[in-house]
Amino acid sequence: MHYELIVTHKRLRSPHNYTTVAEHMPAQHRYVMEWNPAFFMAKAKEIDPVVEYYISQVLAKKQHPEQGYKSCMGILSFAKRLGEIRLIKACKRAHEIGYYNYKIIEDILTKNLDKYDDDDMEPSNMPTHDNIRGGNYYQ
Repeated sequence: MHYELIVTHKRLRSPHNYTTVAEHMPAQHRYVMEWNPAFFMAKAKEIDPVVEYYISQVLAKKQHPEQGYKSCMGILSFAKRLGEIRLIKACKRAHEIGYYNYKIIEDILTKNLDKYDDDDMEPSNMPTHDNIRGGNYYQ
């Protein structure tokens, strides 16, 4: 048998540590290595300042920003799948209720809640009933 040395890596003697050479990684792994808060903020800013703010809040709510990277990637992917306008509206709606994660954006878009504006809804009048006292009762 003829063996051919392909690559060598520096060995770390301490436990649970790794050495990685980016050039030896598959393309999809190298792409993930580029992820950082600035990467996601720039992608979100390209869509709209509303999305940029929302992504900043997703990252801020995590103890470590790295924990929010997959959520951010998922949220930003809705722009290509469903359109930037819908994502912007979903981010606005989620911000109004104070939730900052992938699941809430997915729910808003799945249930088409982004298509309804609160301004479009007319407030309903209170029903008349003997047990409803009204404002005059308390004066």
